[in-house]
Amino acid sequence: MFSTVNTNSLNANSSNAAPVSASDARITAPGRRVVFSLVADADPGTLPRVLEYVAKRGLVPLALHSRLTGDRLDIAMEIGDLPQAETDHVGRCLGQIPMVARVTVTELAAEAAAAERFTELVAAE
Repeated sequence: MFSTVNTNSLNANSSNAAPVSASDARITAPGRRVVFSLVADADPGTLPRVLEYVAKRGLVPLALHSRLTGDRLDIAMEIGDLPQAETDHVGRCLGQIPMVARVTVTELAAEAAAAERFTELVAAE
């Protein structure tokens, strides 16, 4: 048994409504920036697992830096407009990744501090 749906009538009714994405529906803290600093095992799956917690919230890191040092991976990831409650949740989730040994969360005080931190990330290369 087959059924047919008339998509023209569906599209006509919904064309005026803007699509709602996860990033449109979430609470934000405009201007607030945090840096998640992680020390983790040098494993090929570490970075994808770390980024998963950011991506599934509809976020894109403002800056991301990783450096391999022996058998350790140092990661610094800056995220903008993240409210305190969500920051705490993401920090706890990152700490539960098996390869992650330590997570430090730092709130950047102002735009100047964010620019300075990003410069430090780039200069570290």
